[in-house]
This record gives sequence, C-alpha cells and structure tokens, in this order.
Amino acid sequence: MIEFLFSRHRSLALLAAVVLAQVLLLAFQIKREHDIRLIRYWTAAVVMPVERGGTWALSKVGGMWSGYVGLRGTRAENARLRGEVNELRLRNRELEGQAAEAQRLSLLLNFRDAHPEAQMLAAQVIGASADPASHTLFINRGERDHVRRNLAVITPDGIVGKVVEVFPGTSQVLLINDKDSGAGALLADTRTHGVVKGSGDPDARLEYVVNDEPVHVGEMILTSGEDRIFPKDLLIGKVSSAKPGNPFQVIHIEPAARLDRLEEVIVLLTQQELKRANEPADSTGAQPSVEGIVQKPAAPAAAPAPASGNAPAPPSPPPN
Repeated sequence: MIEFLFSRHRSLALLAAVVLAQVLLLAFQIKREHDIRLIRYWTAAVVMPVERGGTWALSKVGGMWSGYVGLRGTRAENARLRGEVNELRLRNRELEGQAAEAQRLSLLLNFRDAHPEAQMLAAQVIGASADPASHTLFINRGERDHVRRNLAVITPDGIVGKVVEVFPGTSQVLLINDKDSGAGALLADTRTHGVVKGSGDPDARLEYVVNDEPVHVGEMILTSGEDRIFPKDLLIGKVSSAKPGNPFQVIHIEPAARLDRLEEVIVLLTQQELKRANEPADSTGAQPSVEGIVQKPAAPAAAPAPASGNAPAPPSPPPN
C-alpha cells in the first residue's frame, strides 16, 4: 500500500523535496539584520518555544520536588524544636518547684533557729483526706520519730492543727478548720478569751465572745494555751467578719496558715512556750513577734510571802 502511494505520487514528492531544498539553500544564503542567517532565525523560532516549555515544566517539577523535600525537612525540624521546647518547659517547672521548696525549707530553718528552746520536727505533707467534709492531712513522721497524739502542728505563718492518729511512719493531722477541731484562743487587742472551732469551710469561727466585747475586722487571733496543745500566743489568724449573735458574737476567722496548699509543716514535740532569745523588749515589755509568734511580757516576780506562824513574844521584864 505504501509502495503504491509512493509510486503514484512520486513526481509530487520529488517536486516538494526540490522546493524544500531550494528554500533551505536560500534561507542559508540570505542574511537578516545583524548578519544573522535566515535558516538560523527559523530554527530559533521553531526550537525556542519547545525549549521554553521544557524549561518551564522542568522548573515546576524541580520546585515541587525541592518544596516537598524542604517541607519534610521543615516538619522534622519543627518536631525536634517542639520537643526541645517541651523539655525546657518541664525543666523550668522543675527548677521553679525546687526554688519554691528551698524557700519554704529556708523559712522552716529560720523559724527553728529562732526558737532553739523548743523541740521541733520538720515534716512533709504526703496526702490529704478524700472526704470533702473532713479537713485532715497526712505527714511523713510517725512513731519512729517520737510523734504522738495531740501534738501541735504549725508553720512559720501560724498554727495548722494537731496530730490525731499516729502510725509507724506517718501521722494524721486534724486541721483547725475541721468541724471536729478546737483550740483555745484570745483576741490580741483585748486579750478576751474564746474557743476557735472549725466549720468545715475554709475559714474557722471564734466562739463564746459576748456581744459587748469590741471586735474589729483584721484583729489578730492568738492561741491562749488553755487547751494544753498549742503554746500560748501562737498566731491563729485574723478576724474576717464579726456581728452580734444570740447569745455570743458570730466571728469568722481567716487562718494565717495556707491550709489548702501546705507542703512542709513543723511538729512541736513539747507544749513549751516559744520565745525568741536575746530579743530586747519594747516599751510595753512585750517581745516582738516572730513569724506567727507573739510574745507577752514576762510576769513580774511575786513578792516573798511573809513567814507563817506566830512571831516570838518579847522577853518579859525581870521581877522586882
């Protein structure tokens, strides 16, 4: 079939070939401006669009590939940086926790150094009661550390509560805001006595203060020592509200110690009065307060009592 077509149109094909050869020879001989041959111009006009298309296609494919590779690298770098940032955040929180713990321990150490006459035992809070109606916590000190029931638990800010249960290595502490707690107390300004009781809420109450007694918001509440648990004149808190009641005033107390965020506490192994040694008295004779401790002036020495018994009678005059 192909041979038949070629033999039939042989003359036309030869004519076309001759004309094409003549055109190419003329294009090779003819020059355009700037001495550029026509055949070169035609070749460039035919080839350049193909080259531009190929270059554009190759650039797009290369850009997509490099972008894909770069994106994968960027994602990996971002993941690595996020991991480093998380590690640094954890490390920063750890360092902040260590700094806060060091500050708290420093306060406990300073408090203990300020009262060398008292037997104190530092303890860490290791747990709290799961009952929302019970305000208790557990410390890492027990029978092996000579802890026993009804010992006072305090902080440099104020009192915390008392030991109610003792185990070999731990103890349970009843906080002062628990509804079953109680402590002898007095108003710092008037020295009026009362009893601090818990209400089950974050605050506590001062009871048995008559309505005629002046009480103002912000007044300090101290321990009275009458309960034989807390030494006298330890800081309990301050009055947050006071109003007349029947038959006694309704006085709410804001505890001085942060009972909701305790981490370290002090157990007083004896019910000894805390006082600051080598501290000069002020004009009233009272020792300055030290981290929740308010000192009273020492009581004056009692005058010696007269000797008991009858005085000897004077000698009788000699007889005449």
